[in-house]
Amino acid sequence: MPFVEDSEIERVLVVTAHPDDLDFGAGGTIAQWTAKGIKVSYCICTNGDQGGEDPSVSREEMRKIRQQEQRDAGAALGVTDITFLNYRDGWLEPTIPLRKDIVREIRKVKPQRMLIQSPERNWDRLFASHPDHMAAGEAAIQAVYPDARNQFAFEDILKDEGHEPWRVLEVWVMSHNAPDHFVDITDTFEKKMAALHAHVSQTAHNPEMENMVRAWAERNAQTNYLPEGRLAEVFRIVNTQ
Repeated sequence: MPFVEDSEIERVLVVTAHPDDLDFGAGGTIAQWTAKGIKVSYCICTNGDQGGEDPSVSREEMRKIRQQEQRDAGAALGVTDITFLNYRDGWLEPTIPLRKDIVREIRKVKPQRMLIQSPERNWDRLFASHPDHMAAGEAAIQAVYPDARNQFAFEDILKDEGHEPWRVLEVWVMSHNAPDHFVDITDTFEKKMAALHAHVSQTAHNPEMENMVRAWAERNAQTNYLPEGRLAEVFRIVNTQ
């Protein structure tokens, strides 16, 4: 389908449920965007406190660890503007308060493009359909349309905070069961892995992680008829104009 060329994009807002979600789903693509001079901002919905493998680490400490890991991972991809909404990990729902918080971020960042998680369950890749992922995706797309562009939605964001309505041009959806666009990330795969390795509490226990992530990317590339050895990330693009 037609999509907005990167040369026309100045700002991208990424909304995900947890720290590390966006690095698994789109780290190589984000690295390409920042290399082109596009400003990328992150909005992470939960505090990530259900993550990790070590039961001796308190949940409050895990929250701090995961947020710092996301900052370190962002730095590996050229992203420093990171907002944590701090909803409880594992309890995320597409509520009106969550929608409002995402609308606020949209109006602050003013992105032409957004990257979100799929609100639809993927029966072929169930692990990608964590309930928090689907909740974040549903709230994010509702925030894009109709709320962020509507001056009468959450009027206090405009009247009290001064954030004007904003119309996002397109939304890229990660982990969708029917992707229609791919990005060749062969040249930025190492940056993607650097970001993933920054999530020490989530990835250090898996010695096969890089092989696993590479296999996913190879499969995406093969599905899109790229030459052998190429790597890709895939998305569903939604025109929101």
